[in-house]
Amino acid sequence: MTSRAERTVLVTGANSGIGRATVLEAARRGFHAVGSVRSGEKAADVKAAAAEAGVAVDTVILDVTDEDGCAEVIGRLRPWGLVNNAGYGTVGAVEEVDDDEARRLLETMVVAPARLCRLALPHMREAGGGRIVNMSSILGRTAPPLTGWYAAAKHALEALSDALRVEVASAGVRVVLVEPGGFRTGIWDEVDRDTARRADSPYGRAYRRSALGLRLAGPVMGDPRMVAMVVGHALTTPRPLGRYLVGVDAVTMSLAQRLTPAVVRDRVSRLGLGL
Repeated sequence: MTSRAERTVLVTGANSGIGRATVLEAARRGFHAVGSVRSGEKAADVKAAAAEAGVAVDTVILDVTDEDGCAEVIGRLRPWGLVNNAGYGTVGAVEEVDDDEARRLLETMVVAPARLCRLALPHMREAGGGRIVNMSSILGRTAPPLTGWYAAAKHALEALSDALRVEVASAGVRVVLVEPGGFRTGIWDEVDRDTARRADSPYGRAYRRSALGLRLAGPVMGDPRMVAMVVGHALTTPRPLGRYLVGVDAVTMSLAQRLTPAVVRDRVSRLGLGL
């Protein structure tokens, strides 16, 4: 059996937030931790964070939507562990998201993770096992207004993960979904930009109320290190769960989704957002 130091764990989207916290956590737990970023500047930021944390982290430059780049990186690293974290936040009513924007979102957050899994699995089979952790969201279980396409991507990732988990279990590969609620990451800056861009739409009032809610929730959002510790556990425990909800808000929303009639949930959402 190989030691952790001999096992490479690739974390995509490691430049900030949950991705950066996760690649540092993987290094703390003794793995050969590699974070993918999209520029040399971001690679330097990750290296600086690793030095400050007192751990060793390698980086690779990778755009996860680049098929050839994904094949080259996976072929070179032959990862034992893969954490599909790369992605971005978006806010938009279904009516206002055009085809190009939808395709870009699905390519980054559904097709790319599936591609990386497909490329990594032969190496995991050859090694006799491995771990795949797909970073979903509580929005993989529910779909609030103005998040339809983002939630659609996370729902799709969860469906693929559920199927994959069973398909590769006999090869010793464990597939895990992590479903965080709200945590302090750069994703909210992207949401703010989307909200400002759509301010003149027929849904303007709903966007403004949504943005206000995010600003009010900001101070009580959790530390990304909490999510990273869950990923670390999923990488190291002999028998990981299929899904991990992370955050009080995620647990609350999951319960509400299961226990509250749809007509009630819809009414509350409409009242809250002015729809």
